[in-house]
Amino acid sequence: MRGGDAGGRAIKVVVADDQKMVRAGLRMVIETEPDMAVVGEAGDGAEAVSLARRLRPDVVLMDIAMPRQDGLAATRALLKQPEPPRIVVLTTFDTDENLYNALRAGASGFLLKVSSPEHLITAIRVVASGEALLDPAVTTRVIAAFAGGPGPQPPPELGELTARETDVLRLMARGRSNAEIAAALVLGEATVKTHVARVLQKLNLRDRVQAVVYAYESGLIRAGSS
Repeated sequence: MRGGDAGGRAIKVVVADDQKMVRAGLRMVIETEPDMAVVGEAGDGAEAVSLARRLRPDVVLMDIAMPRQDGLAATRALLKQPEPPRIVVLTTFDTDENLYNALRAGASGFLLKVSSPEHLITAIRVVASGEALLDPAVTTRVIAAFAGGPGPQPPPELGELTARETDVLRLMARGRSNAEIAAALVLGEATVKTHVARVLQKLNLRDRVQAVVYAYESGLIRAGSS
């Protein structure tokens, strides 16, 4: 994961938004940070994909509503590539549908355009380090969209998890931090971190956001269950 080893050099960012003023504002905020650089700007999804393939950024800030190709389609296209960038989806609309679609597309973060500059910078650093950015409160609220419809047949790879790893996955899907999982299961945080890594590896998931989606869509847990 290239974004995870950006230490020692600037985190390369591509900004994709169809509004030039928004792009300029994001660039201004990002380039106040000595460890970040905006290496390209795109006005639509197709241009974002082309730029990202050529410039190989660590992070792409991706607007959802753009002409030619929207941000969700562009995210899917980029994440099919080897060693893809991390994607932070930006939107004006705080809706369950937008969040659900962003997570399903493979985004590692989701930010409203009204977020503070400090939150934006934190988001870029978090996803560049290989982690995912998702507010547990938002996860809980939107999860009904994941769990709607008839219960799915659990996929066979779930059987590869140990009982403890399954417990960890359930708590991850509730938006719990490693510290909270450690307290709930009476484990050390280092042990929890190892379990999380094994869960992601066994299920071929990129990060905790994908683990949340997987847990609900596989039927491991249901919205409203404890």
